[in-house]
Amino acid sequence: MSNGSSPTSSSPSVCSRSWSISEDSLRRYVSYASESCIQELLAASDSGGAGRGGEGSGGGGEEDDGWQTLAYCNGVEIAKRRSGTGQMFRSRWLLYAVSPEQFMAVANAVDAAKQWESDLVDATYIKELGDDLSIIHLKFGDTSKRPGGLFRRRDLVVYERRQTMDDGTLVVAVASLPKEIAAGLLPRDSKGRSSVGRGLLLQSGWVVEKLLDDDGVESCIVTYVVQLDPAAGWLPRCIVSRLDNKLVAIIAKLKKLAQTTTCPSAPPAARSCNSEEA
Repeated sequence: MSNGSSPTSSSPSVCSRSWSISEDSLRRYVSYASESCIQELLAASDSGGAGRGGEGSGGGGEEDDGWQTLAYCNGVEIAKRRSGTGQMFRSRWLLYAVSPEQFMAVANAVDAAKQWESDLVDATYIKELGDDLSIIHLKFGDTSKRPGGLFRRRDLVVYERRQTMDDGTLVVAVASLPKEIAAGLLPRDSKGRSSVGRGLLLQSGWVVEKLLDDDGVESCIVTYVVQLDPAAGWLPRCIVSRLDNKLVAIIAKLKKLAQTTTCPSAPPAARSCNSEEA
């Protein structure tokens, strides 16, 4: 999701321009840019109703707003929608007896990246712009050390904005900063240039809705949205084409982590589909 250069290129791209920006200006920019991301995430979570794709539907349905259900199994819905030249993927599921706060404790941007991509090399918080705004540098690489790996270098400099809505819904918006701003935040190389690896994450993030049953047990409905443009080269097309299956595996990990570490009294999670079943 950056430029169109080859995904197997071993050298990072060097940004020819970088912008020096004050912390106040950066905070204002992120606050403004993240508003549309938050609205996009809320719209995606409202579409069709969380986890309401119809159990046993087998996928394949398409809603009026363009979301197409790819799979629905054991309470997990995977859907996608075209967005410009790229695609948006959405996953939704119910976590019983896990509060929104408990879930987000294990699913912030850095932890989600570790679950999302096994080739995450490093994750660093660059700046804290307030209680609800962070700038994060994520480095991805081919940790398998195999020659001719699918990719060798991807850097993402992203903002993370956390907001609690009036009804208690938690929203975490994550997206890349413009390359020129990112270059101004990263250390310079030996030639005095800002080295920015290829990578672009469009409007993505979490929506976690609070539920309370008649017995007072607090649960949550989780919606995860990620927007990809395979033509930009962050992920190989062969991986993007099977992203629905990959999301099922990620969700299974997050469900297990949230339920076993934050709510040991909750009933065991239903068996998740593997990639062949999805």
